[in-house]
Amino acid sequence: MDFKRSDFPEGFLWGAATSSYQIEGHGFGNAGPTHWDSFAATPGNVVRFEDGARACDHYHRFEDDLDLMQAAGFDAYRFSTSWARVLPEGRGTPNPEGLDSYDRLTDAMLARGLKPCATLYHWELPQALADLGGWRNRDIAGWFGDFTEVIMRRIGDRMHSVAPINEPWCVAWLSHFYGHHAPGMRDIRAAARAMHHVLLAHGTAIQRMRGLGMGNLGAVCNFEWADPVDSTDAAREAALDYDAIYNRFFLGGMFHKAYPDRVLAGLEPHLPNGWQDDFNTIATPVDWVGLNYYTRKLIGPTDGPWPAHEEVDGPLPKTQMGWEIYPDGLHHFLTRTAADYTGDLPLYVTENGMASAVPLDDQDRIAYLDAHIAQAWRAMAEGVPLKGYFIWSLLDNYEWALGYEKRFGLVHVDFDSLQRTPKASYEALKLALSR
Repeated sequence: MDFKRSDFPEGFLWGAATSSYQIEGHGFGNAGPTHWDSFAATPGNVVRFEDGARACDHYHRFEDDLDLMQAAGFDAYRFSTSWARVLPEGRGTPNPEGLDSYDRLTDAMLARGLKPCATLYHWELPQALADLGGWRNRDIAGWFGDFTEVIMRRIGDRMHSVAPINEPWCVAWLSHFYGHHAPGMRDIRAAARAMHHVLLAHGTAIQRMRGLGMGNLGAVCNFEWADPVDSTDAAREAALDYDAIYNRFFLGGMFHKAYPDRVLAGLEPHLPNGWQDDFNTIATPVDWVGLNYYTRKLIGPTDGPWPAHEEVDGPLPKTQMGWEIYPDGLHHFLTRTAADYTGDLPLYVTENGMASAVPLDDQDRIAYLDAHIAQAWRAMAEGVPLKGYFIWSLLDNYEWALGYEKRFGLVHVDFDSLQRTPKASYEALKLALSR
């Protein structure tokens, strides 16, 4: 690695991130069914119909995985809790095994000197709630608030930080407008309501955790830099629309109590009645904001209804996901977020990393991380209050609709034997983070 720990301020947090459904093995511990189980069981949705029933078996192997975290020199572990593991029906009686599992995980982190950084929801909605409309149903804010209280009454006293929902854009737009993730809808009305309700649920969860006396609560959004495909006005407008939907909608609600006009032009007729009255909840103050960043997109105009844009293949080198490698975008978002939304509020890079087809000697991942960490350092030198950096991901895992093909891990997982093997990137980070 081109950096070392001493290049960054004392107390700067280095960590790795995972999510529950992608690594735990949802078939264990009496977890309830999720909409991802249903989505994966439907032909055409997921590569080879693969699901998260076993995944990396982190549920049973978490001690070994945390040993890898500790040995690498990480300070913190960003993990997520499974709603359906804690409340198999989404509501009602908690699952003792689920609560116990997060108790054990938390204590194991602390025993290794790792700060527990929880995300309450990383996309695995209990199927029983999906049957009631899921994120289209306004009641989900209350259901999510109840789940928040159940899990945080159990482990909240030991959390370093908590964020309610990972990547609202993916929960709402990717899943209800594009249909690429569960529940697999392509419906602008469903998308509009999900966009709003995910923010309402976020604010509700923050309020519930404040009621429990908790602090260091944040929000985690994902960002993609949008450039116009050419110099035409039409391409510029298309890129601005993409940016508004993807990058500005959620921060606008949380910090300005308003949605971008560009987005309202298409979504306002489909938003739920009284949506304007929810901003006091949506904008409940947070203590930090996390940015998940991977790539940029070239955007061009199309004929047809709003938003009338499309992604165009770009010229830059690409990861195994086919995503362009554009490190400057991380600097742009860190500086823009601080300038336009968060001010002096601490920022974290809560996800950054790449999928690589190279099994072990992943020099491409080392180069990718070096380039992006350099942009983070550049933003800090310009005054951005960046306080930590989390690599996605600790382990090769279940990459949602792409199954087990795309490998983001610092640690290789053999999905037959489940053997863990640290990659070159893991060893390089271990050296860079050494004290």
